[in-house]
Amino acid sequence: MRLTVKEENESGCDLVMKDGEEAEIMHFDNLRGLRYCEVFLMCGDAGSGFYNTMGLNNEEDPRDTCPDSIMANFSTEAVKKQYNVPGVALNPPRYFALDAGDIPVAPTVRDFDGLKARWMGTVQAGAAFGKEPYMPTKVDRKSEIFFEKGKPVFILDDPDGTPWVMKSYTDFVDKNLTYEDLNTLDTKLKLPSGWSYRVKVLDEDLILRPFKGTARITQDDLQNVYDAIDEGTANYKP
Repeated sequence: MRLTVKEENESGCDLVMKDGEEAEIMHFDNLRGLRYCEVFLMCGDAGSGFYNTMGLNNEEDPRDTCPDSIMANFSTEAVKKQYNVPGVALNPPRYFALDAGDIPVAPTVRDFDGLKARWMGTVQAGAAFGKEPYMPTKVDRKSEIFFEKGKPVFILDDPDGTPWVMKSYTDFVDKNLTYEDLNTLDTKLKLPSGWSYRVKVLDEDLILRPFKGTARITQDDLQNVYDAIDEGTANYKP
């Protein structure tokens, strides 16, 4: 959906707030291995609204919602001008390591230089996120994500004993990275002192949810993303 005349006279940061207010919970399943990307409209102290491509852009292959044919000509500078925002960042193509989610989604499909996506949250990170691996940041979120019994989860344990469960992985840094490689990812990671990596096949479903509307996330040095299992954020610690 292109901007209306009225929206063209607003800043993209106004639209971020509007989209967030209109969001409703949607259920997504069969997510493990689905390819997606996210566009961040960066709004300073107000945070960055992120727009996810799930369910869009590719009717021929709905498992790839961020096709190379669109991304080849994508320009963050064009989107910055299009939406009149201080900055734009692209979360490069990723693959889900989770199985399902109940996620707040704005009903309006936005067009970002040819890439269609919908608002799915606000994060206090933007382009800086991931430049320092293993450093946590907070994201405002109302979603719940699910990992199914009998399937593997990929976990970082930090020096304080907090488990961080992988939510998504990417081959943006390591072009040869595959889902199968996640079983031995510790051989590829440059883990800081006190951090470790393990794989756990779940004995029961794992549910992650934000605590009081906030979740903590981090990235490893290959830009794979993890959610912290803090107090009140999961049904148990795997």
